[in-house]
Amino acid sequence: GEDVKPFTPEKSKEIVMSLQQPAVFCNMVGDWPALHWNAKYLSTVLEGKTIQFRLGLKTVALVPQFETSCSYVEATLEEFLAWTCGQPCLSGPFSCYDYSKYWAYADYKYIARIFEDKPEIFQDVRWSDFGFPGRSGKESTLWIGSEGANTPCHLDSYGCNLVLQVQGRKRWHLFPPGDTSFLYPTRIPYEESSIFSKVNIANPDLKRFPEFRNSTAHVVTLSPGQVLLVPRHWWHYVESIDPVTVSINSWIELDADHEARVEEAITRMLVCAIKSAENPSDGDLWLNPTEVEATSHEINLQYLNKAVSAYLKCQETSVSGQARSSSTGAEQRTNTSCKRKRREIGCEPEGCTLLTQEWDFPAPKAEELQKMPFGPHLVRVLPQSHKTSVMGAAVESDGRDLLHENEGEHFGKLYCKRKRLLMSNDCETAAHQMDSDCSPCSSQTALSTNDLLDCLVNPRVISLVAQLLLERMRV
Repeated sequence: GEDVKPFTPEKSKEIVMSLQQPAVFCNMVGDWPALHWNAKYLSTVLEGKTIQFRLGLKTVALVPQFETSCSYVEATLEEFLAWTCGQPCLSGPFSCYDYSKYWAYADYKYIARIFEDKPEIFQDVRWSDFGFPGRSGKESTLWIGSEGANTPCHLDSYGCNLVLQVQGRKRWHLFPPGDTSFLYPTRIPYEESSIFSKVNIANPDLKRFPEFRNSTAHVVTLSPGQVLLVPRHWWHYVESIDPVTVSINSWIELDADHEARVEEAITRMLVCAIKSAENPSDGDLWLNPTEVEATSHEINLQYLNKAVSAYLKCQETSVSGQARSSSTGAEQRTNTSCKRKRREIGCEPEGCTLLTQEWDFPAPKAEELQKMPFGPHLVRVLPQSHKTSVMGAAVESDGRDLLHENEGEHFGKLYCKRKRLLMSNDCETAAHQMDSDCSPCSSQTALSTNDLLDCLVNPRVISLVAQLLLERMRV
């Protein structure tokens, strides 16, 4: 019958836990009540409750529009929907923001916060169909955006990600873990478990970030009713391309997260210590708005000790043969990662792979991909062509194979050939233009704290420090 899903929960979970390339599940959520969670429906459920929206400019600069440079307003969904319809806002939270110039984005890390008085609504989200019984909307994040809404390119340190598209379409630009060095990772602004890219994917500054040319984007447009799998440590830049978009996602924990938490604890300690030592009058907004405060050195040390203890406890459990059977694929990645890291960082004679390979686990082998049930119900997100600098790929809503979009359509409706002129007065751009006029050996070059941090807390460096620290604990 029509109600039969293409994959059983067991098979879905096997795919989620072992597939190391992005893919789109089709025809898996047709009976989910959450498919009715469009913005208008949610506005009636929330009954006038306000939520926080992040506002950014639609103009695309050479510099990523980090959350530290955005504006924030508290508004109801009714006010948001009226604004997206172009209705003039003479008063209210959106009155200062012209819809033609700004986008708005609301993301709730835990849906539980806004639906705390309506717990029954959590059951509308049924991640049990993907092999995760008991996981519902309560363990999910809700995203509501207007056209152009986006988050800077980043990777999540923990888990893999399942994303359900409910309303409108979103275009995803995904980069494999092996492209990390090409994306110029940074921890400023600092956010627990998020590693940002210095590159604005929508308008890359190739003079400043020339290695970005070597990256390979996997681009897909996600439509309502489709579920995207974002594998562990895949970079992603996401943009809303319809007037209103609604998405629901859930991060799936992996065994490898234990080691990642040690790395995150080390990173937090270093970033907080060094940035807190700076003169506050420098005005560097280094802490992302999602982080409440810079925690003290003592608290960070406690955090590190707890992360190390949890990791060692997990390792003991694995050795004694009691590892959870649900960790298919993830367990293999964890068990092989230590040897690979030492080999890559050591740059053995067989070839120095430190700069080009991901710091955690190998790329999927051809035979592993052949075992995957790719077809109309599980569609691979393919790399975009290198012949065009910017090109998208879309999955049709009926689940057919990926279709390339028109080469002339660049990043939705955001792309603009005049963007460099629009942002010519940007401080960082101006500084870069001034730097580019100087020779590389110029004595005027001055390193900042952030320059040092970019090297000190580079994912590969932190990985090595974590390995050394864990080896010390094992002695």
